[in-house]
Parts: sequence; structure tokens; C-alpha cells
Amino acid sequence: MSISNKMRTFAEKSSWIRKMFEEGAKMKAQFGAENVFDFSLGNPDVPPPPEFTTVIQEIAADQSPGVHAYMPNGGYPWVRENLAARMSLEQGVTVQGNDMLMTCGAAGAINIVMKSLLNPGDEVILLAPYFVEYNFYVDNHGGVSKIVGTDQEFNLELATIKAALTDKTKAILINSPNNPTGQIYSQESLNALGKLLDETGKKFGTTIYLIADEPYRKIVFDNHQVGSVFQATRNSIVLSSYSKDLSLPGERIGYLAVHPEIEEKAVLLGALTLANRILGFVNAPALMQRVVAKLQNVSVDSSIYTRRRELFCSILTEAGYDFVPPKGAFYIFPKSPITDDVAFCAILQEHKILAVPGQGFGAPGYFRLAFCVSDDVIRRSAEPFQKAMAQAMG
Repeated sequence: MSISNKMRTFAEKSSWIRKMFEEGAKMKAQFGAENVFDFSLGNPDVPPPPEFTTVIQEIAADQSPGVHAYMPNGGYPWVRENLAARMSLEQGVTVQGNDMLMTCGAAGAINIVMKSLLNPGDEVILLAPYFVEYNFYVDNHGGVSKIVGTDQEFNLELATIKAALTDKTKAILINSPNNPTGQIYSQESLNALGKLLDETGKKFGTTIYLIADEPYRKIVFDNHQVGSVFQATRNSIVLSSYSKDLSLPGERIGYLAVHPEIEEKAVLLGALTLANRILGFVNAPALMQRVVAKLQNVSVDSSIYTRRRELFCSILTEAGYDFVPPKGAFYIFPKSPITDDVAFCAILQEHKILAVPGQGFGAPGYFRLAFCVSDDVIRRSAEPFQKAMAQAMG
């Protein structure tokens, strides 16, 4: 066969999210899209804010010489300065434009970070449940994923993390608000984590980085606050994208920022910039860099997600499902009423509900529902959810 053994294995274990999305396409063709309740893919349906349309039209009309030319691999300096001003407010630490790089989405940012940090065999701690692609991103650059669990409400368990740290640990990658649980890690827990990583690094004579993936930072509920990893430890890196807060997942525009006092900052930034080029990204999309620079204080109408969360939680509670209400993002991660989450997702599918098994996120026994769909789809799913529960328990 022509493909590598590794890619063959990866294909067999590839994302349950995409598998269910593809299954949904078949079901919609068979039964009609209006008769399928597809909660499989976190593809935001809330439109970009109106300011986006105005700004992109203005910038697309610019015919200045060199407007579509190469720029520094880290992105336009003035764009990074604009982002740094907002990052400084979010993180409570003064960030400069030179502390940032523009990237091809958050996925591109994670890959250039892993390329820059990892030696073969270095370990990266992932907290289950986690976004499934993280495993692949670590492997891309010779690293080894080490999976560590969270508590019953998906909060950090410091003792469990401490037990997993070794002299091979290079980083821990966290995601808050979290996909798939919607959990937000408190500032207190982040501070404790940062202290643990710093102390353990000193013990082993190494540096352990705290990397935060934050594309859902602006989608939060009930006045919850997303903490600052920059306040937790100086050996921290924040990365994100505009896929969720501006509803631009297809535009592949993201960024990263390193703590202004991170160890060997100049060397690290040089490595990150080089990685951006040699991984084939070269630079983040020029047009989108100029667009997002003007939209730093703009985001989608998150009240839409708030309304859907309340509706969905009410439906699931009424049907008898056990779940932790999400504090942010647009996912709910209920427990499966039977041990086998894949089998229960098959039962849901019989009732034309598409959900993603928890084992796809390193958390068997659960399933993920994405509520970036219309209110009507959520509302009409009430009876099918009740029937699926009755079938599973009967």
C-alpha cells in the first residue's frame, strides 16, 4: 500500500467528530436534513458580527502596492501590536507585539509550538477529556502524549498531574473553556498548577511550559471568568484563533503570545518564527490579519449560545441525563446512561440524534453534544432524547 503505517493507524483512530459528521451527511440525504438532529460538529452557525462585513469589504478594496506580498513570517508588526494591547488586558500582564505571532489558526499555533519545544520522546500532558487532535499535534513533532484525568466536574486534579510529571515532561496543554466539557479552570487552580510546574522544573533542572488553547475565551455563561495563565507562571504560552468568537473557522486565522518574561524568550521566538515558515504555513493569511486587527473588541452575539445552553440543559434534565452544565464554549458532555458510550451513541442515532462518543475525547462513558445549531433543532430533539433514554434503560 502507498500510505505510511503511521497514517494508516491514525486513520483508523481518527476523529470521532468527523466520523459522526460524515454519518450525519448520509442520514440527512436519506431522511431529510430537517429530520436529523446533528449535534456532532462544533461548527459555529452564529453569523460573524456585522462589523466583520464592513471591515473586510474596506480592506479587500485596498489596491495599494504590495498589499498581497509576503510579510515577516510572524505576521504584520502593526497587527501584532493591536492584538498585544488586548492580550495585555486579558492576561493582566503587559504584552508587546514582538511577544506575538500570527498563525494559521490555533491548530497551526499548537504545531509551531510543539515543533519549537519538543525533542524526540519529550512528554506533553493532556487533560482528559481533551480535543482529540492534540494527540496528533504532539506526535507530529516527536513528542509523547501523556493522558491525565480531571475530577468528576472536569476540574484540574493537581495531585494527579503531579504524579504524572517526570524529567521528560516538556509541557502541559490545557483548554479553557474546554472542548468537550465547557469547564473553565479557576484562577486559583491555574496559579496552583503554575507553581507546581515551576517547582517540578527546578527539581528536575528543566523547564515545563504551561500552554493554553483559548479559542472559546469570549463564549462564557453566568458571568464566569476565564483565568490568566500568564499570571500563573512566566513559562507560559497562550494561543487561540478567531474561529469561535468571530465565527470564522474556515479563514484559518489565529495567533500565539509568549509570556514577556518567559525563559530564553529571544531564542524561543526565533524558533517559533522559523517553525511557522518551515512547516509550510509561511505566514498567516494576510487579508485576515488585517481584518482581525480592526476587530479586537468585537465578538459574536454570545447571548445566542446562552439561550441555547439553557434550552438544551432543560431538555436533557427533563429526559433524565446526568451532566455538568457548561460554563463556556458551546458543548455539553453528559454521562452515557449505559457503560458503552459508543453503543449509546448508536441508540441516539436510531432516533436520528448525532452525538460524539466520549472515548473520542479520551473519556469513555460520556458523549458530546454541540449546541451551535438552531434553537428549533434543539427544541425538536426533546422527544427523541427521551425515547433514547427509555430505550437504553429498558
